[in-house]
Amino acid sequence: MHVRELTRDLVSIPSHQDETAAGDYVEDWLRRETDADVIRDEVGNVIARRGEGGASLALVGHHDVVDPAPSQLDTSGGYVVDERSGRLYGRGAADMKGAVAAAMLAFRDADPAGELVFASFVGEEVGGVGARHAIEHGFAPDYAVVGEGSTNYSGPGVTDVAVAHRGRRGSTITARGTAAHASEPDVGENAIYRAADAVDAIRKLEPPTVEVAGEPLEGQVTVTEIDGGSGINVVPDSCTLTVDERTVPGERVDLESVAALPGIEWTVDQDLPPMRCGDDGFAESVLEVARAVQSDASTPPELVTKPHATDAGWLVQAGTECVVYGPSEPGEAHTATESVSIRVLERCLETYRRLASTGWKRGG
Repeated sequence: MHVRELTRDLVSIPSHQDETAAGDYVEDWLRRETDADVIRDEVGNVIARRGEGGASLALVGHHDVVDPAPSQLDTSGGYVVDERSGRLYGRGAADMKGAVAAAMLAFRDADPAGELVFASFVGEEVGGVGARHAIEHGFAPDYAVVGEGSTNYSGPGVTDVAVAHRGRRGSTITARGTAAHASEPDVGENAIYRAADAVDAIRKLEPPTVEVAGEPLEGQVTVTEIDGGSGINVVPDSCTLTVDERTVPGERVDLESVAALPGIEWTVDQDLPPMRCGDDGFAESVLEVARAVQSDASTPPELVTKPHATDAGWLVQAGTECVVYGPSEPGEAHTATESVSIRVLERCLETYRRLASTGWKRGG
């Protein structure tokens, strides 16, 4: 089966509300096409293993997707898949069923240099539910290649090797005050004013920056929502802020100093970890294979960083050395015109296959 056909099959299966059918397809295919030990865990992750000895390498993806746009659905609620100009269009083509298809074929066709693992997780789009469950139940490969997008980062037409990415910490800042009639504001304590003090403090924070692969990976912190007040003539006793923070490996913005302001409460709602590969030998091994596969490229692949979180963050946090290498390009994921290059899918398949066979051992 060609990676194009396998990707089409996977993309055609709705998996934005329920990943079961897509997981069924992946599981059945692996049982039919390989002699691997295949399991389907309690939350729906599909994990397969073959080969033995030495360090383990995992090819990692996810088969859930975000909600499709109306144009990506047919009249029966199925997913529309279209092919034109060398690209496959459809919800999940880029993020990331194309990479899952390439990993499935590479897992089947490789001659493993050690233990080879395939994993397709559920719930990546809602905070890494599947990856976290797998890790909590012992999923601990030594090395992993996560097939999220790394194409067109250093230049057009190149699939790079991402060795770090930012995480996301989402917080709620709640300002508490004392209600009063607006005609006597000094009787109360205005929660909006306290929230404004918190906003001023957040704007003065210096997000950290770390250098990875010769380039800066910058943190960010942004107030994205504010809500407070109960009436035009009432001094408000509550006001809430939503804070979006993009984290970098090893450093965090000092939101504790904001939480120390009078009347301020701080709650972390989501904390997706950043990723940084700590094994330079492994990263260089992946880069070497990527360059060999793309020997005809006008510019060779590079070690790069990504701006957003992936399941690699959870894996690195648990002790797995990770890189990200996949077909999706900036601006493709989660869009109404989401698509993936068939040529780049073939490139990723060959890179995964070579890595699984021999290319990653130097990092072990």
